[in-house]
Amino acid sequence: MSVLTLRLAGPLQSWGATARFARRTTESAPTKSGVIGLLAAAAGIDRQDEAGLRPLAALRFGVRIDQPGTRIRDFHSAHHGDTGKSMPLSERFYLADAVFVAAVEGEAQLLHRLHAALRDPVYAPFLGRRSCPPAQPVELRVREDADLHRALAAEPWQASLWYRGRHREATVRLDVLREASGGAEGEPGDVQRDQPLSFSPAQRRYALRTVVTTTVDVPHPGVPQQRHDPFEALEEESP
Repeated sequence: MSVLTLRLAGPLQSWGATARFARRTTESAPTKSGVIGLLAAAAGIDRQDEAGLRPLAALRFGVRIDQPGTRIRDFHSAHHGDTGKSMPLSERFYLADAVFVAAVEGEAQLLHRLHAALRDPVYAPFLGRRSCPPAQPVELRVREDADLHRALAAEPWQASLWYRGRHREATVRLDVLREASGGAEGEPGDVQRDQPLSFSPAQRRYALRTVVTTTVDVPHPGVPQQRHDPFEALEEESP
């Protein structure tokens, strides 16, 4: 298998898995449906095209939280552009100044096509909502012969410079939310309804999937990595 990694960073992000009606919440990390939707839009797959969506939805998904950001609330009001009639008031929640590394695992040929699509997208990518554009190109790389966990562990820390300055350790421990592997029966995890089945505006449908929480340690690029050699102490004590 191969893994395509993405850097998701911008002033605002919003990843709703259960948002409905006048209260539009956000999860603390990107959802699978949101990221697959981003990839499908880049590839030009129509919202009605369930057959075109199916290979992307079958990709195994994971995300690493490099910079958790701050949850903010927006009190939203609007008027109809033609009639001037007041639209329903709503609450909308966002993540400000967050940075994530998302990854999808699958066949290399499909991932290379998606990587190329992100560099020349049919529809512009957005971070959960159209009002949340990314701060820079989202594609990072395709890692050949890798699995989801190793690819997320190998990716350099993507946090902003100001956020890195808060950490003094040579390595940082980051949370990873990854899709449970099919062969791992009994693997503990949380159930989330963000497995996309259809993005059709007339009938959006999502299934349940199991999300496993783990951690990875990655080097801090601003702190020299300390070399540990226990034999140095023995040599110093030798006559």
